[in-house]
Amino acid sequence: MNAPATQLPVVVIGAGPVGLAAAAHLVDRGITPLVLEAGAVAGAAVREWAHVRLFSTWGEVTDPAAEKLLAPTGWVKPDAASYPSGGDWAEQYLQPLADVLGEQVRFGTTVTGVSRAGRDRIVDAEREAQPFVVHIVHTDGREERLFARAVIDASGTWTTPSPAGGSGLPALGEKAASDRITYRVPDLKDPAVRARYAGKRTAVIGAGASAFTALAYLADLATSDDGTGTKAVWILRRGISGSTFGGGSADQLPARGALGLAAKAAVDDGHADAVTGFRTEAIERDDAGRLVLVGEDGRRLDPVEDIIVLTGFRPDLSFLSELRLGLDERLQAPTALAPLIDPNQHSCGTVHPHGVNELSHPEKGVHLVGMKSYGRAPTFLAMTGYEQVRSIAASLAGDQEAAERVELTLPETGVCGGAGLFDDPDTAQSVDGGGCCATPATLQIGIGAPASSGGC
Repeated sequence: MNAPATQLPVVVIGAGPVGLAAAAHLVDRGITPLVLEAGAVAGAAVREWAHVRLFSTWGEVTDPAAEKLLAPTGWVKPDAASYPSGGDWAEQYLQPLADVLGEQVRFGTTVTGVSRAGRDRIVDAEREAQPFVVHIVHTDGREERLFARAVIDASGTWTTPSPAGGSGLPALGEKAASDRITYRVPDLKDPAVRARYAGKRTAVIGAGASAFTALAYLADLATSDDGTGTKAVWILRRGISGSTFGGGSADQLPARGALGLAAKAAVDDGHADAVTGFRTEAIERDDAGRLVLVGEDGRRLDPVEDIIVLTGFRPDLSFLSELRLGLDERLQAPTALAPLIDPNQHSCGTVHPHGVNELSHPEKGVHLVGMKSYGRAPTFLAMTGYEQVRSIAASLAGDQEAAERVELTLPETGVCGGAGLFDDPDTAQSVDGGGCCATPATLQIGIGAPASSGGC
């Protein structure tokens, strides 16, 4: 490979919201992007939760550089105050943006490895002088290698959900019970999916926005004509405290606050039973084929027909193994970013906007952005990713002043204290004690109301 690095494109992995925003910012800076997307369409992962409504408005999930690129096409931004579903986001924004980028986006291309040309991760000699080499495989099995001046990994974490096991490993029997377990918020508008859960007991494992969404959906099903007898069993590793259900009315994203209140309503109205202090160790089957959750403390719960595991996601770092990444040993996030997003400490809007400095690695020119940059930390917002790639594009263009300038203020969650602390029983509060920010009132929302399958 003899071409000067400056003539090579910047490879962006993933044609999701942050990956396409990265491409838009690169174009705006006069830098050629090449977006590699494993799926057949833009926002392939987003489309898998097309039925879920975001808790951010249209005004918070479109990127300024992307809007600038779309403007000449006659694209009209949807009502900034309305809430898109995942399907809306993909069809009305992500796909048009990919269309504008044209041949700069390649679909059906899975990245299998990234390294320095002629250098594995051991070799120091002239390392930074070498371009990046990116190995890809096409849907027909054909392999190819590409060269890049820099790599922005916006591949997300959707394909690597965390397991049900309380130790971070799959529970004993979890794989064997995979036919009765899903790691996604189910689409209860789909008749076949609806029939799977209607009138049955379902365990929901998790304590974030996705779990709130699933509880709200199941509660809505329980009150419908075809859902009589539907019951959720909500599995929590910690006790219920004033912060369990989010920030409620104190959340500066109102729909996010309402989502937690809907989960609280599901419990208060008897559509969900909360099981607290339960860390799943095993999943067994009873004589009728139903699933029995067994805790680390020996507790055995009453049988359920299905389990919805919503315990978060983790990054796939396997194809980056030949790069020198600086990652926090706990969160698997960039070492400079990890202290800012540590869920043991941060919530309530205390995560500061960040850019190229916090997202840099020992391997100069490679950046993990979007959900993947957060590693195992939750509560990522699309606007955070847009700020990340704005800063990185500015840095690649040599505009370090713009790269280091903060251009974003994040909304507070209304929850004061890191969620991870609540695994410690000494920090638990009574359910009537309220959070430190506000005591939320009960609010019921249904399937059509704002929700989220992730931090959007």
